[in-house]
Amino acid sequence: AAAFAGQVAMILFLTYFLLVADDLFKRKLVRYAGATLASRRITVQVLDEIAAQIERFLLVQVATSLLVGVVTWIVLWWLGVEEAAVWGLAAGVLNSVPYFGPILVTAGLAVVAFLQFGTPGMTAAVAGAALAITTLEGWFVTPLLIGKATRMNQVAVFVGLLFWSWMWGVWGFLLAVPIMVVVKAICDHVEGLQPVGDFLGE
Repeated sequence: AAAFAGQVAMILFLTYFLLVADDLFKRKLVRYAGATLASRRITVQVLDEIAAQIERFLLVQVATSLLVGVVTWIVLWWLGVEEAAVWGLAAGVLNSVPYFGPILVTAGLAVVAFLQFGTPGMTAAVAGAALAITTLEGWFVTPLLIGKATRMNQVAVFVGLLFWSWMWGVWGFLLAVPIMVVVKAICDHVEGLQPVGDFLGE
């Protein structure tokens, strides 16, 4: 827990300093991007596209996580699960961890439901409700919104999640899509890398 808290603190500080120095790094990147005006213009376009797509991605993540959290809370409260609001909050937060976050919530709720109700029927009902909510959101709502926000196909996103999670663990899950957005934006504007950008796109 202490190591995790330390990592969170480091990421928050790094994010803060990057946001504060955003204009400084942008000017430096444009300055050293190339000697010609065309090269600098392409660099500005890439940076603007990266910023816009990541902003849309974060808005989608916040909106879908909020939706999952509220709906999970209401359904669990209706089923009589204790601490339904806490589990709704957990479902909303872990929803930002693609694929594996909802699985953790469903498994945790299955254990809690069995301990509280003691019957297989209620255990299946609670776990099934949580799984149904995250499945509907994950298979229909989020892919549609993220596809529009990042303009990437789902196969590329899934492969990116697997690769970056292997590289960086949990943080790889959280940062995989923004990293893929950056890679795609660069590839779309660099002539030799445009096939890679096309492969990552819809």
